[in-house]
Amino acid sequence: MLDPSSSEEESDEILEEESGKEALGSAAPGARLSPSRTSEGSAGGAGLGGAGAAAGAGGGGGAGAAGGAAGGLQPGSRAGGGRPSSPSPSVVSEKEKEELERLQKEEEERKKRLQLYVFVMRCIAYPFNAKQPTDMARRQQKISKQQLQTVKDRFQAFLNGETQIVADEAFMNAVQSYYEVFLKSDRVARMVQSGGCSANDSREVFKKHIEKRVRSLPEIDGLSKETVLSSWMAKFDAIYRGEEDPRKQQARMTASAASELILSKEQLYEMFQNILGIKKFEHQLLYNACQLDNPDEQAAQIRRELDGRLQMADQIARERKFPKFVSKEMENMYIEELKSSVNLLMANLESMPVSKGGEFKLQKLKRSHNASIIDMGEESENQLSKSDVVLSFSLEVVIMEVQGLKSLAPNRIVYCTMEVEGGEKLQTDQAEASKPTWGTQGDFSTTHALPAVKVKLFTESTGVLALEDKELGRVILHPTPNSPKQSEWHKMTVSKNCPDQDLKIKLAVRMDKPQNMKHSGYLWAIGKNVWKRWKKRFFVLVQVSQYTFAMCSYREKKAEPQELLQLDGYTVDYTDPQPGLEGGRAFFNAVKEGDTVIFASDDEQDRILWVQAMYRATGQSHKPVPPTQVQKLNAKGGNVPQLDAPISQFYADRAQKHGMDEFISSNPCNFDHASLFEMVQRLTLDHRLNDSYSCLGWFSPGQVFVLDEYCARNGVRGCHRHLCYLRDLLERAENGAMIDPTLLHYSFAFCASHVHGNRPDGIGTVTVEEKERFEEIKERLRVLLENQITHFRYCFPFGRPEGALKATLSLLERVLMKDIVTPVPQEEVKTVIRKCLEQAALVNYSRLSEYAKIEGKKREMYEHPVFCLASQVMDLTIQNVGRLITPAKKLEDTIRLAELVIEVLQQNEEHHAEAFAWWSDLMVEHAETFLSLFAVDMDAALEVQPPDTWDSFPLFQLLNDFLRTDYNLCNGKFHKHLQDLFAPLVVRYVDLMESSIAQSIHRGFERESWEPVKSLTSNLPNVNLPNVNLPKVPNLPVPNIPLGIPQMPTFSAPSWMAAIYDADNGSGTSEDLFWKLDALQTFIRDLHWPEEEFGKHLEQRLKLMASDMIESCVKRTRIAFEVKLQKTSRSTDFRVPQSICTMFNVMVDAKAQSTKLCSMEMGQEHQYHSKIDELIEETVKEMITLLVAKFVTILEGVLAKLSRYDEGTLFSSFLSFTVKAASKYVDVPKPGMDVADAYVTFVRHSQDVLRDKVNEEMYIERLFDQWYNSSMNVICTWLTDRMDLQLHIYQLKTLIRMVKKTYRDFRLQGVLDSTLNSKTYETIRNRLTVEEATASVSEGGGLQGISMKDSDEEDEEDD
Repeated sequence: MLDPSSSEEESDEILEEESGKEALGSAAPGARLSPSRTSEGSAGGAGLGGAGAAAGAGGGGGAGAAGGAAGGLQPGSRAGGGRPSSPSPSVVSEKEKEELERLQKEEEERKKRLQLYVFVMRCIAYPFNAKQPTDMARRQQKISKQQLQTVKDRFQAFLNGETQIVADEAFMNAVQSYYEVFLKSDRVARMVQSGGCSANDSREVFKKHIEKRVRSLPEIDGLSKETVLSSWMAKFDAIYRGEEDPRKQQARMTASAASELILSKEQLYEMFQNILGIKKFEHQLLYNACQLDNPDEQAAQIRRELDGRLQMADQIARERKFPKFVSKEMENMYIEELKSSVNLLMANLESMPVSKGGEFKLQKLKRSHNASIIDMGEESENQLSKSDVVLSFSLEVVIMEVQGLKSLAPNRIVYCTMEVEGGEKLQTDQAEASKPTWGTQGDFSTTHALPAVKVKLFTESTGVLALEDKELGRVILHPTPNSPKQSEWHKMTVSKNCPDQDLKIKLAVRMDKPQNMKHSGYLWAIGKNVWKRWKKRFFVLVQVSQYTFAMCSYREKKAEPQELLQLDGYTVDYTDPQPGLEGGRAFFNAVKEGDTVIFASDDEQDRILWVQAMYRATGQSHKPVPPTQVQKLNAKGGNVPQLDAPISQFYADRAQKHGMDEFISSNPCNFDHASLFEMVQRLTLDHRLNDSYSCLGWFSPGQVFVLDEYCARNGVRGCHRHLCYLRDLLERAENGAMIDPTLLHYSFAFCASHVHGNRPDGIGTVTVEEKERFEEIKERLRVLLENQITHFRYCFPFGRPEGALKATLSLLERVLMKDIVTPVPQEEVKTVIRKCLEQAALVNYSRLSEYAKIEGKKREMYEHPVFCLASQVMDLTIQNVGRLITPAKKLEDTIRLAELVIEVLQQNEEHHAEAFAWWSDLMVEHAETFLSLFAVDMDAALEVQPPDTWDSFPLFQLLNDFLRTDYNLCNGKFHKHLQDLFAPLVVRYVDLMESSIAQSIHRGFERESWEPVKSLTSNLPNVNLPNVNLPKVPNLPVPNIPLGIPQMPTFSAPSWMAAIYDADNGSGTSEDLFWKLDALQTFIRDLHWPEEEFGKHLEQRLKLMASDMIESCVKRTRIAFEVKLQKTSRSTDFRVPQSICTMFNVMVDAKAQSTKLCSMEMGQEHQYHSKIDELIEETVKEMITLLVAKFVTILEGVLAKLSRYDEGTLFSSFLSFTVKAASKYVDVPKPGMDVADAYVTFVRHSQDVLRDKVNEEMYIERLFDQWYNSSMNVICTWLTDRMDLQLHIYQLKTLIRMVKKTYRDFRLQGVLDSTLNSKTYETIRNRLTVEEATASVSEGGGLQGISMKDSDEEDEEDD
């Protein structure tokens, strides 16, 4: 490649060049450019010539580069080449100076980036060390703020029912929870801002969120929970995607994923243009001028760079200019490492494929232009032979047509043959002489560099005896790879007997250049050892391997070269015409110590091409410049184009015109690639973090490839690379970006291994700077990690990125290690993590408290009546409300804060516990510390509550329900503090409830109306109930409010409560008592007191209380029952009152409730229950006995009336006489059945009332059995007393009716036959049957059809 701005002076030693550039660089800030240079560089300020610019480009970074850029900027940044120098400092204002400095810095930065881009382009164009990795984890597309808002809107639309997605209530609840907890979280918004949130994170959080919900759902036959999970995830995807077409999204994702995996060279160029801020036209100029599409030029550039690095290593060794190492012994090792790295690169380059031909490989690992390094014996061993440079060519011969066939008849057949000397012969198709056209192609292969191609024209012989066809003419061609490819006319050599002497043939011969043939053509040459005569020969430049080239001269029809010159160690350059050498116009030579070979071509362009090709082959540092270009640079009007210059020269001229030549021609060995790489890596990281992927600091495969290639090619130390990477990542992480701790761990481990001498990349030298920077970064990293662990809820929200927190803890443990072998003591790590988690508790609680306050103020603001006013008024309102916080409001806020505290602890367990699995005890301590901070606010809120108020119990229930189910926190420090705080409240509450219930029993039974509850509730608005003073407690009545039917507890409904709405029950007092006892026990039970002994004490006390209260209720009911019976009528007009049934029902309820309220579990089961059961049974027996006695009393009254008709009594005689006397004159009515009917009606009504109103069948059966037996016994006794008397007809009829109806009614009520047909009943039946027979004989039909015998008429009468 040509460099317009270079000269032969640049071929001096590297040391002189560097010292000269440093001198120029230091003088550059005060320098001015001459008008002749600025005139050429005035196009848009891009032409920055002069010594300062050159020094800036090649000054090895540092002061030289900066000085060069500053020196070249001033005239180039202003239009016009002949502008006078800047005004004096007194005239220039400070503002202009600042502007000038800013422009200088910008220009310096631009030039630095352009130079860096040249190096990067070369890495992309011809990589020989690295390749794009294909095993990197694929990064997910990240979510932006706008996308997060869009997703929120989509989920809100779904929750509002604005989508077509069908979902059940369980899924709606799950989405609602996900929306509130995750999407609306400020931690998620912060994660989105940090660039670490991807769509996959959102999906995984939802999946984890619903798994627990789905697992807790009841089993459904035929529907597995995996099916439900997949269905819910499909619905989630539909909501998340919205109205987008999933196929389009998939196609877009596929394309982006492919670009994430592998990139073409064009894509890599474009990427680094964006990274370095290079314009498209600048890229095109540099691309063309650097000949990036020419692999030979790039390979030659690499060889020159590697030779330069070897020379630099020698120079460092000579001048002892070493970096400062941690040990003096490392200096010699450093030189060996430099040479070893170059040798490795040479080996990599040598392994690059060149061509199919030539298997010869040279061991060029010690290649250098310093003749003292070359071992002549080794060189002779590596000498090329002629067989090593045999080439293989492919030829295409295309015969188009023939002209000049005039003597042949038009219908004569003609054809052509073609052959390459030493090869096979091919023939075209036949054609008529009138139209000899073919267009036939023949393909040949040959090893001759100058092959002979023979084409012959034949016509078919017409003679009978002719053995072969007649040859009309022939043409012999000697093509070369440089020959024209298009078809041309050639004059044929005509046969003797052919009359057509002017035959022409149109044909094309294309000879392809093999890959290892770099250039060819005719040259004049003369040398000492080869080509000893000045003669024109056909030369080919052959590449045998990446480091082996040879100039070979060939003769026609020969496969092996006649002579060859191995170009190792030669330097090619242009030279003037040599006197005494005739032939050739443009001269150049190849010089080596002790040998010079002079070449000459026939034109200037051919010479330039030859010199360029040989320049690439020799690997020399000096770049030849054609004399025409030097003349052009020195000419006044240098814009005259050179017509004979190649296209590369044209691109070089364009690059020079735009000021790019200094970047192209600069020597990479003179730059500080460590600082340049630091810059490109930093800019690449910025670009990566701002792209559409959630990369977490990981480079893309294409970026890794370019950076790897840059480091290998330019000798950037691995430790330096990772230290810079760590520093850049730390800066981003400290500024809020999400960085993968695994990435930090990888780079940190590499640096630690290097600094401690473990040679991760084979480099054993450690500089002081590396060690100091490593210690600084190690400390920064430790601080960052501790800060991240302290803020783990905010740095890794909801456990995302997955595994990041666990990797952070692992990295912290690595950072705390003193070296790479000795593990850090676990106690030391534990101490650090404990400290972090203690601070984390404070941070989490502080932010939670602040969030709760903001939320509370918002709620107050919305609820406040002046919310509709201006914002200033609202602010004042919030402040005023804040000053007047009532105890109730404070308690409400504390309960809300407790809910948030529990939510935080649950999220910690769900999302972060796995990461802290090794330090689970520290997480427990963290939770206790967190709760202890909450305990301060909780205690303050409880202290201001008025005495004997119970609004704080929901707070205990909320906290205790969470703590008792947590294995680690149950009965922990905070849990015990909570118990100590609420135990006195519970005891006080139970005391007051016991007193209150006792008072309510006493007052209630004093004023008890014994109306059943059902009738009471149906007329509730019109009934004034007694006031019962109860402590205010959740789910219990409010103090001093008329107590109606107890409000249903929210936590559980007693099973007996349904009976209130189905049947008559006990009295209001008893029902109120049972409800209070049940509600109290339910409330205490729902407290789930965690301390076993106190919990048993509470249970025992409540059971004992219930037993005592029910006993009191039973006894009072028994007394009230007896009093009520005594006040009722003793005649058959008696009707069983509702209150009697209610009292029986009180007993029923008492028995039912005693089973639940009075029985203790486990060892003391039935202790109180059996006692109260016995009392209830005895009381029920007494009540049945009293009621039966009442019934017997009424029966005795009826029998007393019948006794008046006893035979022999005064009333009986008087009655009989009167009736008989009167019957003579008038129709006297006989005694009717009024008494019997009244009694039967009484019995039946009493049976119906008892059966209907009393809720216990067993009690009814017992009552009826006893009532029947008692009734029969009374009648039997009455009849036995009259054994000697004959019953009056009226007595007989009445008794028969009473007995028969009683028997029949009790049988209908379910009294057993064994009871009905007792001996007493049989005695009565027999007596009445005998009396009936006697009466029928004596009275003669006076019984009026009444008989002890059963009859259908009697049944009908009963009906």
